Amino acid sequence: MRASLVVVGLILSCGAAAVWGQGTSATPSPTPQTRPMSPLDAVRFLVGSWRGEGNGQPGQGSGLASFQLDLGGRVLVRRNHSEYPPTAGKPAVVHDDLMVIYPAPGTARLEAVYFDNEGHVIEYAAEASPDGQRVVFVSETEPKMPTFRLTYTKVAEGVVDVAFEIAPPGSPGAFRPYVSGRTRRASAD
Repeated sequence: MRASLVVVGLILSCGAAAVWGQGTSATPSPTPQTRPMSPLDAVRFLVGSWRGEGNGQPGQGSGLASFQLDLGGRVLVRRNHSEYPPTAGKPAVVHDDLMVIYPAPGTARLEAVYFDNEGHVIEYAAEASPDGQRVVFVSETEPKMPTFRLTYTKVAEGVVDVAFEIAPPGSPGAFRPYVSGRTRRASAD
């Protein structure tokens, strides 16, 4: 997706340069404008719609997710829908959630807030890898509460692995896999 945006951007830039260059040689060249780097640039590889099939507990599942820039590119909004079939005496589960990812005010860090149809609200601090291939969200450590870690890793163009892990209360670093899977880009929206 990001590569296709770069290609479209290059095509548009070349077209604009060709039109701009049609003036006389006395016409000054435009000064390139660069936009300031945003912490969201490190997670732009997620923008688009994704389809996934996963594994882990509570069982095999499938799902759809979308990541869309919103509010003039100041936040990244993830909407997720997952379905898990019934297992060993447990009914089927449908899980919907919304997460808003944003630059922490006055810093270069990313933060996120998560809401789901089960009533959970989780605040995350996020760290993106310098190469823009991975982002890890870790919830705040609170006494008597589990700690959550959500990781997105770009495996190839249009392929991202997702892992959700939980650490028990009192052991914030002892993460254990809960749900994981591979997602494939459905569209670059």
